[in-house]
Amino acid sequence: MASYIGRRKLLAMLLGGAAATWSLAARAQQQGRIPRIGIIDDWPMWDAFRRGLRDLGYLEGQNIAFEYRRADGAPERLAEAATDLARRPVDVIATYGTAPSIAAKAATTTIPIVMIGVGDVVRTGLVQGLAHPGGNITGNTILGPEVQPKRLQLFKEAVPALSRVALLWNPDNASNRLTAEEIRAAAATLGMTFTVVPVRRADELDGALAAMMRERPDGLMVTGDPVHQLYVGRIIDFLATNRLPGLFQQREHVVAGGLMSYGASLPDLFRRAAGYVDKILRGTRPADLPVEQPTKFDLAVNLKTAKALGLAIPEPFLLLADEVIE
Repeated sequence: MASYIGRRKLLAMLLGGAAATWSLAARAQQQGRIPRIGIIDDWPMWDAFRRGLRDLGYLEGQNIAFEYRRADGAPERLAEAATDLARRPVDVIATYGTAPSIAAKAATTTIPIVMIGVGDVVRTGLVQGLAHPGGNITGNTILGPEVQPKRLQLFKEAVPALSRVALLWNPDNASNRLTAEEIRAAAATLGMTFTVVPVRRADELDGALAAMMRERPDGLMVTGDPVHQLYVGRIIDFLATNRLPGLFQQREHVVAGGLMSYGASLPDLFRRAAGYVDKILRGTRPADLPVEQPTKFDLAVNLKTAKALGLAIPEPFLLLADEVIE
């Protein structure tokens, strides 16, 4: 028995030593410098990511550094930004949204990538599966089962007169294309008319929204596309001016004046992504880190905005809401 225990201890020591060697090997590649995190399109939403890293003990300039590249969501600039970060090289590339994540994946097969708030990560080809992503990319997704039909259903419950719905989408965003398909099918089931409002770049936004009004929609759904999120204030102002209800994905947009939202917490997704970076810097392979799905979706509604739009939100709907802003 003593000999058996001794062998077990020896095996445990060897295995532990191998794990430590892996972590140390990852650090040894960075001799003489601190780890660098590459970020494409540094917008205010990244503050939660940096706070998450600080909470884990990473202090900028001391034991972590950031490399920023700007693309503003433009496909050709996304590819250039991702390639530039890969050539730098950085130790991890962090991306928000589908298009930047796809650009980063195309730029490198070796540098770990942590994606944040992406749509359908499997059908867009970013990972092989949620539990076993494979390759050099992992992170989190904003989607759970049936989330898009659920969003449309809630919109209809909040605005019973809703019969013609429009979707602000980015045709260059693979997840947006899937979102449009799912909402189109759900709208048909509910007997609703559905139209899409394509906006790829910021300079297309005003013209696209003005053209949308000629279709006389009863409400607008907004995706989580990074380009749209950057200019969401302009979208909210347009909806208010034209007295049009809007359904967003983040509660922050309801606080800012949007009518309602249904979705996972974006700041929480960015904060949780910092944990992925920490694990990777400690030696865990992205392929061994399952993609995280949100387990809770929050419903928020702004009654002040509803009043300004002349809407009476049904009482049963208000009872469903996680947050009612008055």
